[in-house]
Formats: sequence, C-alpha cells, structure tokens
Amino acid sequence: MTDPADRRLLTPEEYRQAQDSPEFTELRRRFRRFAFPMTVAFLAWYLLYVLLSTYAPDFMATRVFGNVNLGLLLGLGQFVSTFLITHLYVAHANRQTDPIADEMRERLESHQYAGGDRTDLGKGATRA
Repeated sequence: MTDPADRRLLTPEEYRQAQDSPEFTELRRRFRRFAFPMTVAFLAWYLLYVLLSTYAPDFMATRVFGNVNLGLLLGLGQFVSTFLITHLYVAHANRQTDPIADEMRERLESHQYAGGDRTDLGKGATRA
C-alpha cells in the first residue's frame, strides 16, 4: 500500500481506465455471481415466511415442543439465515473478490492505469 504522504489524487481518466479494465469486469462478475442468487434466495425465504404467517396461521401455530411453535422457529430462522449469508459473503469475498480488489487498489495507488496500461493480469495475479 502506498504511504499516505506519497499519495496524490487520481484523475478521472485513471478511474475510467480502472473501470474499463478486465480486472474490474471480473470483480463485478464475481460479486454478482454471489450477490444476485443469494438476494433472490433470501427474499424468497422471507416472502415464504410472510405468506405462511398471513395465510396459514394454523400451520404456523403448530407446536413443535412446549410453548414453541413453528412460526417462532421460522422467525428465528430469519435471523440465523441473515448471519449465515453474512458468513458466506465474507468467505466468498476473502477468496474471490478481495484479491482482485487489492490488486486494483495497488495499481490505482501506483498510477498504473494512468497511461492506458490495461494488461490483463489474469484472475488474482499480481505484477512483478
């Protein structure tokens, strides 16, 4: 990482070059491959919970044990699924997107995008 004392502001052209780079395209692709399906799955799970609560109250009132019913367990499952998705995203980001983002940050900080240098370094590769 560049020493803060050695940094200068990036130009709009450098940001455009970074945005047009193959690395940024790959970064967006990897993020979307995780985020979109996970969002759809969570929204479907939440919608199922809301619909069951609204249209199947007898089903949701089914006792599982003691005073605990199915509605309570499914409601708590919403919290569990939120934490699970967060854990999965952190693991995905650490493996799939952070290496590319770190590489791009290094290239931006060293102004390697300034001269139209758009060499494809591959997936997670670094410059020597």
